[in-house]
Amino acid sequence: MNEASAESVTSSAATWTLRKRVLPQDTDYSGIMWHGAYVGWLEEARVETLSAVGIDYDKLSEEGISIPVVCLKLDYHQALRHGDVVTLKSRLLPAVGVRLPWSCRIVDDENRCLAEAQVDMVVVRRSGCQMQVLRRPPEPLASCIARVRCGPAEG
Repeated sequence: MNEASAESVTSSAATWTLRKRVLPQDTDYSGIMWHGAYVGWLEEARVETLSAVGIDYDKLSEEGISIPVVCLKLDYHQALRHGDVVTLKSRLLPAVGVRLPWSCRIVDDENRCLAEAQVDMVVVRRSGCQMQVLRRPPEPLASCIARVRCGPAEG
């Protein structure tokens, strides 16, 4: 049930979902999900969502474009345990200056919020050892970001 393909990313309006199962590799010695494993899940949800609207991270990188995390806030409400199956519900919020804020809620099958996060990212162009923060994402990245905000039904 560790669905990580583009097909497993679905949308409800502008909320994208990804189902995950807590695996042994995600847990500490007591079977509780290790706090750092959440960060990997958040990245997977973002990458799979972007992939679903046509953003290929490898191609972006080859073109000198990166989307690094500049701020991460993560609140844990209830511990996840080995074997738990949850849904990550992610949304790309309106830009704040050059930042692209992603909101993510991790919920159980009863839609109880177990954890929530906000991840702020920026778009940068790499040139040699230098990086320049871009005020506006280049095309076709900008169009893909707009589709993420709308969800595939509207995009």
